[in-house]
Amino acid sequence: MNSSLHFYDYLVFLFYFIIVAGYGFFIYRRKKKATTDTKDFFLAEGSLTWWAIGASLIASNISAEQFIGMSGNGFSIGLAISTYEWMAAATLIVVAVFFLPIYLKNKIYTMPQFLSQRYNETVSLIMAAFWLLLYVVVNLTSILYLGALAITTISGVNFYACMVLLAVFAIFITLGGMKVIGYTDVIQVFFLILGGLATTYLALNLVAENYGSSGTIAGFKQIMSQAPDHFHMILDKDDKNYLSLPGLSVLIGGMWIVNLNYWGCNQYITQRALGADLKTARNGLLFAGFLKLLMPIIVVLPGIAAYVLHQKGMLQAEMLKEGKLNQDNAYPVLLNLLPIGLKGLSFAALTAAVVASLAGKANSIATIYSLDIYKKLIKKDATEQDVVKTGRIVVVVTMLFAIVISNFLGIDKEGGFQFIQEYTGFVSPGVFAMFILGFFWKRTTSRAAMFAMIGGLLLSFVLKFLPGWIDLAPLYDIALAVPNKDGVFEIPFLDRMGIVFVFCLIGMVLISLADPKSKNNPKGLEVDASMFKTSPAFTFGAIVTVCILIALYTIFW
Repeated sequence: MNSSLHFYDYLVFLFYFIIVAGYGFFIYRRKKKATTDTKDFFLAEGSLTWWAIGASLIASNISAEQFIGMSGNGFSIGLAISTYEWMAAATLIVVAVFFLPIYLKNKIYTMPQFLSQRYNETVSLIMAAFWLLLYVVVNLTSILYLGALAITTISGVNFYACMVLLAVFAIFITLGGMKVIGYTDVIQVFFLILGGLATTYLALNLVAENYGSSGTIAGFKQIMSQAPDHFHMILDKDDKNYLSLPGLSVLIGGMWIVNLNYWGCNQYITQRALGADLKTARNGLLFAGFLKLLMPIIVVLPGIAAYVLHQKGMLQAEMLKEGKLNQDNAYPVLLNLLPIGLKGLSFAALTAAVVASLAGKANSIATIYSLDIYKKLIKKDATEQDVVKTGRIVVVVTMLFAIVISNFLGIDKEGGFQFIQEYTGFVSPGVFAMFILGFFWKRTTSRAAMFAMIGGLLLSFVLKFLPGWIDLAPLYDIALAVPNKDGVFEIPFLDRMGIVFVFCLIGMVLISLADPKSKNNPKGLEVDASMFKTSPAFTFGAIVTVCILIALYTIFW
């Protein structure tokens, strides 16, 4: 396996870098207002088109954990891991129809701001601090670490040099503000999709050649026939991967909490739409939903193809790490098989995914700190210039901090994708309960929100470590607990999230009903049905998306 880049690969990568950097500088110079205006710097208010919003959502979402982690899951689990991508398409429609109108009508610019307006400053500040901790320690750090790990595997460049270069590239884009991020993300997505398709093309052709045929269609037919167990979306409880994807929970359970919290209550994501008008924002989310339908072709099929090749006797040594089979090697191994030029293109695609995610995450961290902590607590009389300057300093400091701590978190021990999903899932149910009741039930009180935030987190930890105290084997019959690799019965983390969410909802309702003042809660939001009316074009696009999803789940059930 050739773990290095040819001169022509570097030329392709240089071409990508010049285009992104040059276009970013052009946008920055054309929109100099972004250097002093907080709404423009953090939100690109009124500047992003629907296609820029949609592309930026995907560029920020797809990173090394998808390319490396989901391809690795494609190798071990199969197409079922695509549920994260396909369910996201449905979720984006829900967020566009029901969440965006509430944010935009109430002029919400950050998630802590919503909690402050709907509940109180205490809830807002606690969640602002927690989000900063989560975004820096879990998300930003894992994106940087996994991205550098993948790139050093492909290029042979020193791991720490890769981390520093990725961080510098991301800082360069982030310091220009959300306009620069949003519009350069369009280019990033172009390279991401083009380079990703090149890898899928190679993988399917390799499969076809090894089975005596040729062409991508023949390769796809071969992986379906050679690995039929890798083409089921709903896993049985006896499947060894049930803990990661517990059967119908991916359709009617915890997967909805994962996605609705991520796409609808997440500063990192919603920030792209909060500066636009409702029609533009909705169309941007719908466009992102269409792109989500395509992502498994890029991030899952190569992993399944690598599995088939491995079963055929190829890639035996390449798939090992410290003498053991490592599923996360699947994507880097395939990239190293690409011919000169195409390898450079795919290298650019992976870099684009990592840098776009880093820039988006860093901008969100800067937004929350600058507007919800610095402006409210540290310097209440801060000028627009002060807040923007602080935001830029935060970008640099958090990126340096992520570099320093990244090697001490064990991110690569259980797979990066699993690392992010599970540890984010400790707080997602409580946060989503706070948001959903805060949106649609006026009586929800601040005490109820505090209960969801703290109680949800505590219950998540209890359920995580429950197998160490109690034998959960009796829950196997109802598929609520299955044995892990050590034979210990535990509850799948998606099911844990569903349990915690229901617990938080019930607790919030009871606490709110017990407070007589909640009947005339002045912080309840005014919501009416007219807010959720959509345009004919959006409705048509949403129906097409849902029909495609129904067809996919029907075919690959």
